[in-house]
Amino acid sequence: MSSVTARRVAAVDLGTNSTRLLVADVVGERLDEVVRRLTITRLGEGVDKRSRLLPLPMARVRNCLAAYRRELEALGAERTLAIATSAVRDAENGEAFLGEIEWSYGFTTRLLEGSEEAEMMVEGVLAGRHALEDTLIVDIGGGSTELVLVSGDEPRLSTSLDIGCVRLTERFLQSDPPAKPELAAAAAYVRALLPAYEPRRAMGVAGTVTTLATLDLGLAEYDPERTHAHLIPLDSVERELSRLGSMTLDERTAVPGIEPGRAPVIVAGLVVLREIMAAYRLGEIEVSERDILHGAALEAARLPEPEEGPAPPGAYACC
Repeated sequence: MSSVTARRVAAVDLGTNSTRLLVADVVGERLDEVVRRLTITRLGEGVDKRSRLLPLPMARVRNCLAAYRRELEALGAERTLAIATSAVRDAENGEAFLGEIEWSYGFTTRLLEGSEEAEMMVEGVLAGRHALEDTLIVDIGGGSTELVLVSGDEPRLSTSLDIGCVRLTERFLQSDPPAKPELAAAAAYVRALLPAYEPRRAMGVAGTVTTLATLDLGLAEYDPERTHAHLIPLDSVERELSRLGSMTLDERTAVPGIEPGRAPVIVAGLVVLREIMAAYRLGEIEVSERDILHGAALEAARLPEPEEGPAPPGAYACC
């Protein structure tokens, strides 16, 4: 047992489609999860069209953060790092919203550029495991997709693409169920943006991949202990894309293993994944339950000691 005292920290990921919380005990580069939460908040709703965060999505995030703050404080987290990515990056009022979050909830906040997002994601994926060789890490978010080619424990090449599942849905998949020309146009758009990488294997993180793993394993509910390290063959990606792409939104919402908030965007996410695997001739992809949220927790443990003082005003405001 190490004599070094574990530091209990919290990480919050303000994503385009979901807001996530991780409370973890960190010792050096070792991370042990205490609790993990996910809430579909759709912060990026309408950002692609209007370049602004809208009032209702922001209110959903505030409500979520109020509950998260109560829980992380009850669990004794010493400090919290909240990270923001695509939706906040692309919104004219994104930095102002992030400043409001820092002031209202007392979190340290960080707006990540694409390269920073890739580095933090790789650190989270590699926490507690051996280095990877010529592995493409695929992170399909709501607003963007990160592709990182890893050799050893370092990103060798990385690309941030504006083709997340929310953005692709809003741009291309207007029919219910999606029309075949819409699906074809979305796939062609993704294909045209992919860089010329030559990975030997692939690892996938985030909701599209973990939801697909849940379906591939035949689980009625998401179980991260079962989905972690599961190998999803390309045939399963194509089969689920064909099946879910032919369903209405109501039908997808009723499918066991698909969270209702994921149902509107899962088809677009699968389009992105299928095109990536086909382009790089990847016969399968390994699921990782460790991702950028875990990287953010490791970074939270490196933050300076918080100053003692009263809670920031409005810390528990919900809207």
